[in-house]
Amino acid sequence: MTAQFSFEFPHRPAFGADDFLVAPSNAAAVAWLDRWPGWPSAALALHGPPGCGKTHLAHVWQARSGALLCPAAALTAASVPELAAGAVAIDGAEAADERPLLHLINLVAERGKHLLLTAREPPARWRTALPDLRSRLVAMPEVAVLAPDEALIGAVLLKLFADRQLAVGEDVVVFLLHRMERSFAAARRIVAALDAAALAAHRRITVKLARRVLDADEVDG
Repeated sequence: MTAQFSFEFPHRPAFGADDFLVAPSNAAAVAWLDRWPGWPSAALALHGPPGCGKTHLAHVWQARSGALLCPAAALTAASVPELAAGAVAIDGAEAADERPLLHLINLVAERGKHLLLTAREPPARWRTALPDLRSRLVAMPEVAVLAPDEALIGAVLLKLFADRQLAVGEDVVVFLLHRMERSFAAARRIVAALDAAALAAHRRITVKLARRVLDADEVDG
């Protein structure tokens, strides 16, 4: 970390009370979502490692498009017609049953609707047994969401503390950045745990308290 402790990223509306921070790691994906409904194809795949913000982006797109958001496990043959009635997002799509997914891709295209898939890997790398599904996945536009870097996680931590009206020193944030898992889920979990621990102990958030919370988080994990 440098001495200048400042993280400046644009805020974007997101689901719930959160804001979405646009950074180099997700800017390409945000640009694709901004192009909706002018996508060159009926479907788009967002892919990236766990904790990079794919599901958050799916919620951002859901709020904008009015899409249904469906976990892969809930995608069934019976659910396809209803899902394809409008915009739809399938979260964790690489785990979806292949035949309903193929039917959904085809039906969305036939009806002139739009489909967003999130996954860890690009669709062309998915292990698929159905040749028709594979051909559609290989042809599908895809964009990567990269793992958040230190600057983005720092900005997220600052925002999460501010949302809870918690005054936290720079030393605490720097300590967390050097020790915590670099993911949005970890940032939300740790800030919530720090808030609870500080309230229970009737004390401010310090590096000592942050160390205790992180040690407990590692044990629980």
